[in-house]
Amino acid sequence: MKSSVSRFLLTALAAASLVASGAARADVDAAKSKVSVIAKQMNVPTEGVFKKFSAQVRFDPAKAAQGSAQVSIDVGSYDLGDPMYNDQVAGKDWFDAKDYPRATFVSTAIAPAGGNKYNVTGKLTIKGKTQTLTVPVTVTQSGATQTFDGVLPIKRSAFDVGTGEWKDTSVVADDVQIKFHIVTK
Repeated sequence: MKSSVSRFLLTALAAASLVASGAARADVDAAKSKVSVIAKQMNVPTEGVFKKFSAQVRFDPAKAAQGSAQVSIDVGSYDLGDPMYNDQVAGKDWFDAKDYPRATFVSTAIAPAGGNKYNVTGKLTIKGKTQTLTVPVTVTQSGATQTFDGVLPIKRSAFDVGTGEWKDTSVVADDVQIKFHIVTK
């Protein structure tokens, strides 16, 4: 089985953490939103998508510091496009979806970074391991719809994603990017 598939699943979890901000609570439009993980296996980029996640976002650009975001990702929903890889990534060596079914991100601070850019700081938890991270987020507004885009780089080893034979980072790189596109309605 490919180890890169498992690695991408971890990154996707982190990607959900990038959903940013808020003052007025908005519902996430799941059909238009996406959280994915980009990882490299034998130096070849691979992208997997989390099919199930939820988010609660509150954001007003004029009151960014009062904003908040909470994201919860069903790690068992990670899809690499092949059922065998999906099962492997959900397994004990990677996401261990049975014992740790959710990855979460909860914001603790939102700060303007110029123009429509914001730095969202929060706690990312994957497989019971928590780290405080800051995610750069670009916010676009069109009428009542807000879109939050960003990429969060993490190290999969910091969250014990990829254990046993997959702990070796020579095949599946330690660096992973969680990419998100969150649309509120």
